[in-house]
Amino acid sequence: MITGWRGAALAGNIEALYASIQEDGDVLKRVDEVEFVDTPLHIAAAAGHTDFVMEMMNLKPSFAKKLNQHGFSALHLALQNGHKETVLRLLEINKDLVRVKGKNGYTPLHYVTREGNLDLLAKFLEDCPECIFDVTIHSQTAFHIAVENDRLAALHVLSKMLKKTDCCQGVVNRKDKDGNTALHRAAAKNYPQVIKSH
Repeated sequence: MITGWRGAALAGNIEALYASIQEDGDVLKRVDEVEFVDTPLHIAAAAGHTDFVMEMMNLKPSFAKKLNQHGFSALHLALQNGHKETVLRLLEINKDLVRVKGKNGYTPLHYVTREGNLDLLAKFLEDCPECIFDVTIHSQTAFHIAVENDRLAALHVLSKMLKKTDCCQGVVNRKDKDGNTALHRAAAKNYPQVIKSH
């Protein structure tokens, strides 16, 4: 038998979640009061229990922007564990979740750029174009991250986004904490195809 909200989230069991709420109507409120915590949303997103995640988003949408003790949001955890359906459904509810800054200021956009997940990178940019402006604690843009991790295909996707919108050109010239733009980094790594495209 599943007991408590944590067990319900791990199992993806919505009925068990409501049984926990019936026992204690303030159970989710207390979880929400903790600054950094694995909420039921985090646990279910990490496990890929999409229906449970959607139920939690109805009950407690505030959980979506919370970070756990490791500095990750529910969307970060779904990405890290390869649960694409859960990621896409979370975005249907709130496209701005792409901009939630986790550990080291990494957003979900930075994560998919680093991992070279081109489908989700394109989807994030399409759904939330402003996310291209987000930087890490080291003042790195998604362009910096793509160059640093040898993700040339991701750079191509990011560059296509720039060509669509003139307002984003400043992103390419953004300097990281060491004073380097993504183009400087590309030149240092000898990526002539990147330099030519800008």
